[in-house]
Amino acid sequence: MSDFIKTQNSFADGEVAPEFFARDNLNGLSRLENMDVLAGGGLQRRRGLETVAQLDSAARLIPFSVSETENYILVFDDGHLLIYNGTNRIRDILAPWEITDVPKIQYAQRFGTMIFVHPEYQPYILQKTDGRFELSTFEFERNDSNMNVNIPFMKFDDANGIKITVTKNDAGNNYATFTTNKAFWNSNCIGERLMLINNQWEITEYVSPTVVYAYTNGQYNLPNGPVSEWYEAAFSKRRGWPCSITFHQDRLVFGGSKSWPSGLWMSKVGKHNNFDSGTGLDDEAIFLTLVSQQRQQICTIVSSDNLQILTNSGEWAISSKPLTPSVVDIKQHTSVGSVATRYLPPQKIEGATVFISSTQKDIRELALDTLGENYNARDLCTQAKHLMQNPVDMSYNPETRQLFVVMANGDMAVLNQNSALGISAWARYKTNGQFKSVATIDGVTHVVVARGNNFWMEKFSSDAMCDAGQYEFNYTASAMPLRASGHNAQKLRIKKINARVLNTKTLFINNVRAALPNDIYNEQSPGYSGDVSINTFGTQYDCISAPWTISSNEQLPTTVLSVGIYGRYII
Repeated sequence: MSDFIKTQNSFADGEVAPEFFARDNLNGLSRLENMDVLAGGGLQRRRGLETVAQLDSAARLIPFSVSETENYILVFDDGHLLIYNGTNRIRDILAPWEITDVPKIQYAQRFGTMIFVHPEYQPYILQKTDGRFELSTFEFERNDSNMNVNIPFMKFDDANGIKITVTKNDAGNNYATFTTNKAFWNSNCIGERLMLINNQWEITEYVSPTVVYAYTNGQYNLPNGPVSEWYEAAFSKRRGWPCSITFHQDRLVFGGSKSWPSGLWMSKVGKHNNFDSGTGLDDEAIFLTLVSQQRQQICTIVSSDNLQILTNSGEWAISSKPLTPSVVDIKQHTSVGSVATRYLPPQKIEGATVFISSTQKDIRELALDTLGENYNARDLCTQAKHLMQNPVDMSYNPETRQLFVVMANGDMAVLNQNSALGISAWARYKTNGQFKSVATIDGVTHVVVARGNNFWMEKFSSDAMCDAGQYEFNYTASAMPLRASGHNAQKLRIKKINARVLNTKTLFINNVRAALPNDIYNEQSPGYSGDVSINTFGTQYDCISAPWTISSNEQLPTTVLSVGIYGRYII
């Protein structure tokens, strides 16, 4: 046997998967639960949870910042939009979305206005005016001269070959009967807008699969024969509504729809309700379709230095500055893909866009290379894939530098990241219940937690030593298996384990309580700072197991800066 002393002064790599246990170059742990990795590389017990409000269901949280002093949490419940300022519920607004549709809602904010989109619902606007919140439908701008609606028009694939015969209608001079050469219409067409014979039309009545009645604002002349050059509004009850949304270069941008998943529609500059392409002037609306050898379904769009377009099979960017109808520099940079079944909001972290891949096993960081020309999609959880278990929500807290990822099983994976200091550490959060949603506003991270048959909105707080004022939680950090002199140890005898702690009031090492001075337990004391140790005896034959574990279930402060082990080993 050879003597050894091994000290781990940094835990910057957080919890790593077992397949990395034979690596010498990692400052990782085999388990990190309910603890955070600090900027200096040490470990600290996570913050507790404070109760904000009781909810009726597993609602979804969305942050809404009106100003530096006005910050709200939006709670999307079944048919309700609840608005909270701290623990105060400001409004309870009836909302159109059912709880099963809520996961696909996407949103974009500009000043005190937030717009919500969903492929099955007309977009809605939330505004705060005169001290009151109002939720209303998003309406496309109308022209004063002819009352035409400035909605984008296009030819859908299933409309190719469809010809419309226009005849007079007894309802009035502005009405007509549209008859197609084969079955095309259905009851969802009512309210849909068409463009043909130089007029906009609104379908007012469905008669049969080949016949509908329509109304136009102005006079029209009957064509000499069936019309083949006609177009439908891009968005309607029949064709669906935008799937994703953002603001970019003072344009409102819609990405994808139920019937045109690869489309991108951009409003006029400064006129976010006007999508009239006009004559193609620089400030007029833009429409384009992503074209590649693979089917492209736009999952979400992000306004960064460039307009980033995340699809089910790749990541695109439009780098034009300014972005005009005549200059659209667009290309696909990477081929990772994003989740299409629900909205997992990408987060901006240290200048990069962080998103969840289509496999739901990767957290990717989309960032430009050093030349600023091409994007790379680096995997942030290469060494911790085992923590990625079907993500359902995500939020980043820039003040604590933490990325919170809620999993379908109710756990939460948390990334403590500080690239400047080399920190990229994943941990697992658990509570007495299940995490359901997460959102961060003004440096405070809120969660929805299911506890038994009840649902609660709670927030992480450094003042809370337990969860919801009553639930204790265990926290654990376990070392990776011992490697000495570049080799795997086969037999191990540990004589002593030492931990250097900071402002600590409780510590268990390998389930043995470490002795701390009695005077630290008064309320005025911040806790003990210094070295604590335990003596241990015996031979550990299973050298795959952790040689040490730091843990406690006592609701007291714990911060560990380093851990050292002393003993003998055989290779």
